Amino acid sequence: MVKGGLMLALIGGMMIGLAAAMLLLTNGRIMGVSGIVGNLISPSSLKEKKWRIIFLLGLFTGAFLVREFLPSSLSFSTSLKYWDYALAGLLVGVGTTMGSGCTSGHGVCGISRFSPRSIIATCTFIAFGVLGFFLSKIIHGGF
Repeated sequence: MVKGGLMLALIGGMMIGLAAAMLLLTNGRIMGVSGIVGNLISPSSLKEKKWRIIFLLGLFTGAFLVREFLPSSLSFSTSLKYWDYALAGLLVGVGTTMGSGCTSGHGVCGISRFSPRSIIATCTFIAFGVLGFFLSKIIHGGF
């Protein structure tokens, strides 16, 4: 585990919550990343696309800054192949479409608004995440 892992997780969670609150207060939008990306590629006005592009640039900038200043937090070993990641990404896309959103929209923003639909969706995401974990352990070899 990364030194200060729990503190970094707490700070990261607070930053995500702050970002979600700021987007809602300044733009009147819910911070659901799958919806932001999905509506970026659909036909809409330039004004509508501009804030989505800025949001995504912020995500990439954050990832770049973590890589530059906290590289030890990204080190891990895996036996997975590129096709495993491609399949996982495809399944995430299918799941966000079926669930009408992702963990950022339902888990962060929906639960904080006490949305029953988001609470059920998030519980479903977690249950299938646990199932996926155990299936991948069975497929790729023991615990």
